Amino acid sequence: MLKQLTKKININRLLHRFARTTLLVVGDVMIDEFIWGRVSRISPEAPVPVVAVTSDTLLLGGAANVVNNVHSLGGRVLLTGVIGSDRMGEKMKELLAEKGIDLEGIAVEPERPTTVKTRIIAHNQQVVRFDRESLEPIHRQSQQKLLTYIDSCWDKVDGIIISDYGKGVITPGLMGFIMDKRKADDKLVAVDPKMNNFELYRGVTVLTPNSKEAEVAAGRQIRDEDSLKEVGRNLLERFASQAVLITRGEEGMILFERTGKITKVPTVAKEVYDVTGAGDTVIGTLTLALAAGSDFAQAAVLANYAAGIVVGKVGTAIVTPEELRKAIAEHAHP
Repeated sequence: MLKQLTKKININRLLHRFARTTLLVVGDVMIDEFIWGRVSRISPEAPVPVVAVTSDTLLLGGAANVVNNVHSLGGRVLLTGVIGSDRMGEKMKELLAEKGIDLEGIAVEPERPTTVKTRIIAHNQQVVRFDRESLEPIHRQSQQKLLTYIDSCWDKVDGIIISDYGKGVITPGLMGFIMDKRKADDKLVAVDPKMNNFELYRGVTVLTPNSKEAEVAAGRQIRDEDSLKEVGRNLLERFASQAVLITRGEEGMILFERTGKITKVPTVAKEVYDVTGAGDTVIGTLTLALAAGSDFAQAAVLANYAAGIVVGKVGTAIVTPEELRKAIAEHAHP
């Protein structure tokens, strides 16, 4: 099945179309900070490893990582989100500007910290993670700036990605505005969901929950093939979307379409070093492929290949067109 679907993908034509495709990413932007080091001893103060720091890296995370993935694959991309008036907020603007991403859609809340996830990595293993963030809904003025920006670029984009990390950007008012506008022209809207916000996503084009999120939304545990299918159909019906793509880690993905078609997509990851940001890669690649003319099954397979590439890298990673082209060639003609 995977080989057959892979053979149907004309990757060169698709990559060419990516360059003419524009997406808008709406969501929780953040900085992923990686502190790299070595462990050679246990602390005398407590039974914890002492990490001798060798370097640190600041990368685009959350919705900004979705932007980075779309940009890396050659797509044109716009972003709207909220940062704080702090050092990491300035770093966010620098990192986006380096990619040529327009900063007009970024709102600044002086009393709100820019979301930062800091991971300590020793010998390619995550030792600990700590988060600096606010989970409060964004201010009304910030939301208005986001709505104004979304309205201004609505007709210029081929699709919208909602990257919801539950940090306060995706509010009922914001989703209601997007869905009201969508009624007029049926714009492609893809959502990487958060458990607490599922009721906001009714009527979007496609949802990409992981297994746990799917279980919570459906109110049913996934124990076997039958319960998995029941959960997928439940989500399709409940949220009136055209498709639901459930990501399942080492078990790959499974796609449920409104037509009743179910497509299993086995994982292609050779080695898994780090799953950080893999969901961002999935939603970015899937939506870019859909907006460029792929059907749901082909877009899901493409997203699966992209995810298989990034989990083989340590840290928040992106996929290049060359890597995607090579992965597809290997599986279409092994």
